[in-house]
Amino acid sequence: MSFKKITVIGAGTMGNGIAHVFAQNGFSVTIVDVNASQLEKAMQTIEKNLERQVDKGLLTAEQKLVALSNLTLQTEMAAGVKDADLIVEAATENTELKLNIFKQLDEFAKPDAILASNTSSISITKIAAATKRPELVIGMHFMNPVPVMKLVEIINGYATNKAVTDNIVALSKQLGKVPCVVNDYPGFIANRILMPMINEAIYSLYEGIAGVEEIDTIMKLGMAHPMGPLQLADFIGLDVCLSILTVLQHGFGNQKYAPCPLLVNMVTAGKLGAKSGEGFYRYTAGSKEIIVSTRFI
Repeated sequence: MSFKKITVIGAGTMGNGIAHVFAQNGFSVTIVDVNASQLEKAMQTIEKNLERQVDKGLLTAEQKLVALSNLTLQTEMAAGVKDADLIVEAATENTELKLNIFKQLDEFAKPDAILASNTSSISITKIAAATKRPELVIGMHFMNPVPVMKLVEIINGYATNKAVTDNIVALSKQLGKVPCVVNDYPGFIANRILMPMINEAIYSLYEGIAGVEEIDTIMKLGMAHPMGPLQLADFIGLDVCLSILTVLQHGFGNQKYAPCPLLVNMVTAGKLGAKSGEGFYRYTAGSKEIIVSTRFI
């Protein structure tokens, strides 16, 4: 299958990163979001990130302009998806929201368009069941930040056609990514392994075994992780971590995936990590400085 026109649903962090990568690689990309100001913010972010690539010598100034010219903004779902060969949904990690989006995509997209979800944990089979084309639905889980991270976790739903998988694998390689194909079970592979590790780190803090800095330092220096699990949780978003752990717990019916009470309390209190200014660390406005939250001292 030849992919020429791509639509990305959602102009948040993941959506603008996915759109950036497709546009940089010569695809015509439409970003769809009901919030016009979010679309403008996404364009500003993409332009800033492309400029950073120019500064690092990864792109030329001309390539940056070409990439930006490949991008179109749209607030109307029907208009934004009608000509797309591939639609990548990158909305908030909420099951009902995603099911509703895929029902609309199925109605408005071309009959042969492939529908992909960037979900990090929600069942592709369940998402596909909201459409009349389950064989054309697949998971395309990019890692954050999308322009930098090489991995794309490709998830086969129960009915996903092998030709669709093969085409998405080839497309991912065309984007300069490394595709890894997995099957549709809770958390897939990335989050089935990552989230229990983060949860155990939170339990270690909750039980007073060690402090935030000690836990993260041990994992960075002892296990060669580029970032400690608590800082990583802050950057993922503690609400997202909680959501994924809940999917794992319910999906497997196993209490070993139950989220730590400290994580639940922090999300309830609105302490969501970097995006809220405080999680296990505090993030000072206008600065990259990160300091351990006083709540854990």
